Amino acid sequence: MRAHPQPPWRIGLTGGIGSGKSTVAAMLQALGAPVLDADALARACTAPGGTAIEPIRAAFGPQYIGPDGALDREQMRALVFAQPAARQRLEAIVHPLVRAAIEQACAQLQGHSDCVVLDIPLLAESAHWLQQVDAVWVVDCSAQTQIERVRARNGWPRAQIQAVLDAQASRAQRLALADTVLDNDATTTLPQLQAQVAAAYARQRQLFGL
Repeated sequence: MRAHPQPPWRIGLTGGIGSGKSTVAAMLQALGAPVLDADALARACTAPGGTAIEPIRAAFGPQYIGPDGALDREQMRALVFAQPAARQRLEAIVHPLVRAAIEQACAQLQGHSDCVVLDIPLLAESAHWLQQVDAVWVVDCSAQTQIERVRARNGWPRAQIQAVLDAQASRAQRLALADTVLDNDATTTLPQLQAQVAAAYARQRQLFGL
């Protein structure tokens, strides 16, 4: 049964930090699936002149807005990891704006695409999005692999990466929600991941009756 009555069909793509979710999203896009990136939409909301800037200034103070008029991400990241209530306040501002942008984009895709990928890092943590997607795809790897990838990519200390992992859904929680699991652990090669993605997408389209 569909999660929502209007086309296109929606695949919810998720995975923890460093899982390779963005790589999978790019592979799906190469296969012809439009991808709506929740993180990119959130960044647009918090860029200079973005719709979230003034509400954030009012809720948190001008010190969290950088000289360029964008959200000061480093300051805000430190605050929300130290204070869960601050995270909730920030999400209450940004998430409705992202939801509205995704719904608008899905509406614009009607008649043009029969299937869309919603790239949502916090899908497993969101009751709203779990009700809005027709299938959940999880890009999976071990916590150790996540830590090693993020250290190599971002140069963050282990404690900072662990704080992000602790704030996200656990591996077990994500896997429990998955309709499709893509294995992207340390030993998975890029061609192996591409083969998994292509096979899973073909199978998903068949299940959708496309």
